[in-house]
Amino acid sequence: MMQSIALIGYGGTAQTVVQELVKEMGTTRSIHVVVRPGKVEQYNAMVPPGVHVIDHLDLLPDHVGLVIETAGHAAVSMYGRLVLSQGRDFGLISSGALADETLLKQLRAAAHESGKRLLVFNGAMAAMDALTSAKAAGLQTVCYTGIKPARAWEGTPAAEQFDLSTLTGPTVIFEGSAREVALAYPKNANVAATVALAGIGMEKTSVRLIADPDALVNRHRLDGTSPLGRFEFETEALPSASNPKTSSSTAYSIVAYLRGGPNALRLA
Repeated sequence: MMQSIALIGYGGTAQTVVQELVKEMGTTRSIHVVVRPGKVEQYNAMVPPGVHVIDHLDLLPDHVGLVIETAGHAAVSMYGRLVLSQGRDFGLISSGALADETLLKQLRAAAHESGKRLLVFNGAMAAMDALTSAKAAGLQTVCYTGIKPARAWEGTPAAEQFDLSTLTGPTVIFEGSAREVALAYPKNANVAATVALAGIGMEKTSVRLIADPDALVNRHRLDGTSPLGRFEFETEALPSASNPKTSSSTAYSIVAYLRGGPNALRLA
């Protein structure tokens, strides 16, 4: 039986999730979309029939058991604790927000107090099962490399350091820890944060970001070592048509989880 859910925000990711879910929506599920105050009428004209638009969490009916953030880092801190304190599970895609240790502790505490779950969806990163298995055995090193088209880095610190429109080849625009990249590149590096949360933490996870003027897809590479041996995975994900900073697979990791798949990391 499919559960009733709410999505915070209605950008490209949320729209894809809703489009997929309404195909199979029946009496066992309701879908709500939470938008900014005063924007209900605007978004009512955008959502499919049967999807409910609200502008405050208090308007959610009791049977909505899972609220999913798709609206960016600020929405995690704005809504997360309230969702959990209402007795609902909270899932998020903007995992970079959890580079804020205080926020992560607060969300975990709220989840434990309410007996509800704090979830991070896998998004564009594959092989999370191998990563968590290696962690159980004693994960030693992890390096995440994100390679995206040059235009995907517009509006980030990279645009201030490089002329992205004139790059002639793959260019390293950042090297550092997962915590550093989550704070500096909040709209681009959620994958790195998810890897860190599933593995050896924000400080010990190494990150390299690359702008490639010839790239047509977002590439995600994961390298690591543990007592089990060495692993190396690489995936290619098509950028979202509405937001090249995000992979289309992010929305489908949510859809897959809602259909019963293991596509989320539980933090509490």
